[in-house]
Amino acid sequence: RASLDVARGYIKRQVFADGGYMRTVVFDLDGTLADTSEDLIAAANACFEGLGHGALLDPAADQLTAFHGGRAMLRLGFSRLDRATFEADVDLQYPNFLRHYGENIDVHTRLYPGAEAAVERLLSNGYRTAICTNKPEALAETLMQKLGVRGLFGSLIGADTLATRKPDAAPYLTCVERAGGSVEASFLIGDTETDVKTARAVGVPCVLVSFGPEGPGIARLTPDAMLDRYEDLDRITEVLLRK
Repeated sequence: RASLDVARGYIKRQVFADGGYMRTVVFDLDGTLADTSEDLIAAANACFEGLGHGALLDPAADQLTAFHGGRAMLRLGFSRLDRATFEADVDLQYPNFLRHYGENIDVHTRLYPGAEAAVERLLSNGYRTAICTNKPEALAETLMQKLGVRGLFGSLIGADTLATRKPDAAPYLTCVERAGGSVEASFLIGDTETDVKTARAVGVPCVLVSFGPEGPGIARLTPDAMLDRYEDLDRITEVLLRK
C-alpha cells in the first residue's frame, strides 16, 4: 500500500505545464528484450565445473530458472548433489558466477526478433523508452552496449541502482523520470510475475510476452495485454496509451 501511495503522488506531479504527458514504454530486459538464458546457465555451470561437479544445469530444461537470477541457478545446481545444506556454497560461488557471466555476457545472447525495430518505431513516433530490470546495473549496461542498442533507451535502472528493486514501485518511477516520461502515460513490458506485481504497485498497465521463458502459459497472470511478437507492439501501445 505504501508503494501505491508513493506512485499515486508521483503520477500527480508528472503532468506537464501544457497539460500533456510524455508517453513512455518501459521494458524488462532478460526474457523480454533479449534471450539471455544460455549465457546465464553457462556462467552457473562454469562454477560447478570449477568445483569438479560438471555441468549441473541444462540450457533448455532449466531456462526458466535462469531468469530468476544467479543465486536461483546455483541453488538448483547444488540441490542436485543431494546435499543437506548448500547456502554457504551459493554465497561462495555467487561472485564467481558474476565474474564468469560478465566475461561472457554476449556469447549466445540475442535480442528477440523484431525488438530493436519495434523500439526504433516507438522513438520515431515520439514515445520515450526505458529499461527497468533486476539484473545488476553494470551488467545490464554492458550487455546493452555490446548488443548495440543502449542508445535506444532514455534510462536504465538495475537491481542495485536504488535501495529497492522490482516489484517495489521506486525503480519503475525513477526509470520513467530519468527517461523524461510521465508515469501516468506509461506501461511495463515483462515476462514474469515480478513485472506484473511491479506494474500493479505503480498502477500502470502490464504487458507480458508469450515468447519468454514460460511461453504463452504466462497469460495465467492476467496481464492487460499479451505480446506474441514485437511487430504487434505498435498496436498495443496505441491502445494502452491512447490520449
